Amino acid sequence: MNEQENHLSQLLEQRLKLIAELDGLSEHSTRTRDLMLKTQGAIEYLEATGVTLPEPEPEAEVSETEVVEEG
Repeated sequence: MNEQENHLSQLLEQRLKLIAELDGLSEHSTRTRDLMLKTQGAIEYLEATGVTLPEPEPEAEVSETEVVEEG
């Protein structure tokens, strides 16, 4: 096999590997999208039935120059 034939053979193998990788990514993407849509549906259902979360309490701001003394 000459150098160009060898190169073509390597490229064909690489293409097969890349196709398989893309198929795997596509499948993973589909599963992730499905899970996100189910999650969004559950959130919308709970919000539609009046479920709410309490408002987060504002965090106390501490300046960088403030020193806490230990007793």
